[in-house]
Parts: sequence; C-alpha cells; structure tokens
Amino acid sequence: MKTIKGKVYLVGAGPGDPGLITVKGLECIQQADVLIYDYLASPALLKYASNHAEQIYVGKKGGNHTLSQDGINALIVEKAKKGVTVTRLKGGDPFIFGRGGEEAEVLIEAGIPFEIVPGVTSAIAAPAYAGIPLTHRQYTSTVAFVTGHEDPTKTDTGIDWSALVKGIGTIVFLMGVKNLAYIVEQLTNNGMPPEMPIALVRWGTTSRQITVEGTLSNIVERVKSAGLKAPAIIIVGNVVKIREKMKWFENRPLMGKRIVVTRAREQASELVRLLVDLGAECLEIPTIKIIPPDDWEPLDRAIENLSAYDWIVFTSVNGVNFFFKRLFDKDKDVRALGNVRTAVIGPATAKRLLDYGLKSDIIPESYRAESVVEAFKNEIIAGKRILLPRAKEARPILPIELTQMGATVDEVTAYLTAKVHDDPDTLLHRLEEGTIDLITFTSSSTVKNFKALLPPEKFESLLKNVSIASIGPITSDTARKLGFNIDLTAESFTIPELCKAIVKYYQKKS
Repeated sequence: MKTIKGKVYLVGAGPGDPGLITVKGLECIQQADVLIYDYLASPALLKYASNHAEQIYVGKKGGNHTLSQDGINALIVEKAKKGVTVTRLKGGDPFIFGRGGEEAEVLIEAGIPFEIVPGVTSAIAAPAYAGIPLTHRQYTSTVAFVTGHEDPTKTDTGIDWSALVKGIGTIVFLMGVKNLAYIVEQLTNNGMPPEMPIALVRWGTTSRQITVEGTLSNIVERVKSAGLKAPAIIIVGNVVKIREKMKWFENRPLMGKRIVVTRAREQASELVRLLVDLGAECLEIPTIKIIPPDDWEPLDRAIENLSAYDWIVFTSVNGVNFFFKRLFDKDKDVRALGNVRTAVIGPATAKRLLDYGLKSDIIPESYRAESVVEAFKNEIIAGKRILLPRAKEARPILPIELTQMGATVDEVTAYLTAKVHDDPDTLLHRLEEGTIDLITFTSSSTVKNFKALLPPEKFESLLKNVSIASIGPITSDTARKLGFNIDLTAESFTIPELCKAIVKYYQKKS
C-alpha cells in the first residue's frame, strides 16, 4: 500500500515582532494540521493556529535544543507522511542561517512536497528597529551577512576576513555574541580600524530590544558591562553612526515595561495593541470570560415586547453585542426598536451602538452608572418603561435610582462574566522572578478573580515591586478593599485614557 504524503511549508516567522510575518506565512499557520515551531518564533503567532492543530515545540535556544536538527528533520517527515499539512515555523527567514536548506533536502529525499515561505530576517529587521540603515549613499552600498559561529567541525574558517574588511561597508553577524571577542580580533587583525563603530541589538523588534553601541576597541567591555546575551545581531560599519539621530523604536514611552492584561481575552485586543504600540510587553492573563446567560427567556421576552418600552439603557459594549445578537437570532432587526430611545454608559458603548445604526439619545459626560441617573433628571421618565440588558453581576444603583424616579425598570441578564480557570503558573513565575512591572484592572471582576490566582500567603511579596493601574474609581475601590495598592487611575474610564494614565505615570517616575 502506498504511503499518503502530506505537504510541508517551511515558514519564516520573522524577527520577533508578530506583525512582521508575511500574509502567506500567517495563512500557513492557520491552515496547518501540525505546527512545529522553535524558540525564536513569536508565541503570539500560535494563537492563529486552528483548534485542531497539533503544536510541537522543538526548542533551538543558543545551543540548548529540545530536539536535535536530525530529530526535527525526522519529525517533519514523520508527520508529513501521515498525509497532513505541516507548517515548520522558523525564526527569521528559513534560508538565512535557519537551516531551512537542510530541512528542504530531507523532504526532497523523502519525496514529500514542500514550499518555502520567506520571512523577514533579523539581519535586516533588528538594525532597522535600532535606527541603523544597513546601506546609505553617504556611507556604503555594500552589505554582508555572516554567521557569528561557524560549524565547529570545520578545520578551516570559511570566512574570508580580509575580503570582508577591504570590500564590505556594513557587516552583519548573526548568532555571534559568544564569539564577539573573536570577531573583533579577526576584524582588527585584518586591518579594520579600532575606532570603527559597532552595535549589538538584542531581541530586535520586540519590547525587550536593547542596543549596545561602541567601537571595536571598547565593544567587548561594553557588552560585558551591559550583561548582553544571545540572541543578538552585530552590526559593524559607519552606518552605526546614524542611529544617534534615527533611533525610533526604543524611544517609545513604555519601552521595555512588562504589563499584565487581565481583561477577558475577547476584549483585550485594543488594550494590548495600544500598550504594545507604546513599547510595552504584554502578558495576557484573562481573569474573566464573557459568556451567554444561563437562560435566554427573560431577554427573549423583552425583545418580543420591545414596542412596550420607552427607553433601553446599555451599560457596556458587551450588553450591546449580546442584545443585538439575540435580536438577530430571533429574526428581527433594528427596526424592531421603533421609537424606543437609548442611553449608554461611555463612548465605546455609544460607538458600538452606532455600528448597528443607532445614535444614542443620552451619552453622559462621566462613564459610570451615576452619570446616567444624573442625565435622566433632564427627562420625564415617571411612568416610563426602561429595559436594562446587562451583566448579571452589575451594580444595583441604576435600576434602584431609576425606579425611585418613577420609571418601571426591567433588568434582564444579557450576559455573564465567569472566572477563567487557566493555569496561573506563568503569572506566578513571572511575579516571583520580578519580571512584571505593572498590572492593569478594567473592572471589579478582574480584580476579584486576579486575587484568587495568588496564594494568600504570598500576596504581598509577589506584588511588592509591582505597580497597579485601574480604569476607574469603582474598580480602584474594589482593589483597595482587597488589599491592592492603586498607583494610578484613569481620569476617564476608557481603554485609551487608561493607556494615557500609564504613560504619564512612568513619565513622572523617569
């Protein structure tokens, strides 16, 4: 019986910033039955894999390999022979010191079809993010990529050091941190002046990016003092001088800050995106998830009788989403609201409502329930019926106050916030090693559930040097009651304002 063979995609994952993967590379991740990835492929890319995909980590970190290269080759062939689609995700570009050529040769020998999907190599990306153009008309038109550590089984060097020094304007060494002293020695011994500029970029294109500059005469000592280790790119040449005026990535206000996002995973994207754009490294630890109510009947009944209501009050984006999803599920559309007027809490909720074609009649200046009550004082609501579709766990102030003003309020559960029971080991490990700078809370639920993740006896010690950011006063009050020290609270209770508050906080500290 003939063996059915699958297909293998050798995909360059890019240099670290997940945004730098190619469109085709992303498609290969999404379509993979088996995803084989290494140390330098951004973990953020794994979330694009399908739920059925088998994910296999094969290491390859600075000489410490979870699986040898021969083992990786055998694994790729083994999986492909099962007739599935295999995506081999490699840091950078598969054919730039990525051993992709070796993997392709093995596939050819096994008769397995494959494709090469190039990636953005760190050789060009890390210098660019450090503000160093590898070529520049005023400095050089030549550039060379050189391995920083040759195959140790070779008896003679494969690098023509004299030709590099005499004929190449910019030299980029990959994987050469451990051999930096040797590289400097070879360059100077072959005629390169000791004052030649040189820079090392570690973790290029990520929020952990660090750049150490110097000259051939002092770079070894500077790198040692900085404690710089692999992975890093080495750039040698006069183009390094341009970095002083061209560096852009490392100037971002939250560069290098390590921030925990506790928001529900389906809602965290905006906060994560804004923080990452500001330079932060985000650790997503969702403490809540948004789920449908246990019983749709109360909301269904309200939807069937929408014409009986004078007002609908939406207190969150989730309330809007679940209300309209259920409305559409019942074969209705926005016309069912007829002459019903609307009120919302917060600009994000107003914007989401507008996505469905409805402009809210009331958008209070402050983004909390009390502000809605205040706004309704300008309306005649005595004898009016108000529908309030929201979370089951919401604060009671809104229906109580509106009822006291003479309205009939039907409060119905549109969604629930439930605890997330993900393994907290990663969070606890990061807190114990002191690699978390700040934790963000966007609701009282996130505070309560986050505290439940921490061992009570370690609560104070784990948070000793960690700052706490809150989206608003109610969330801050909840956090203080549970023992958290609040360092900053957003002035306006929105995600963009929370990010602004975080930036201001660190600007004051610097």
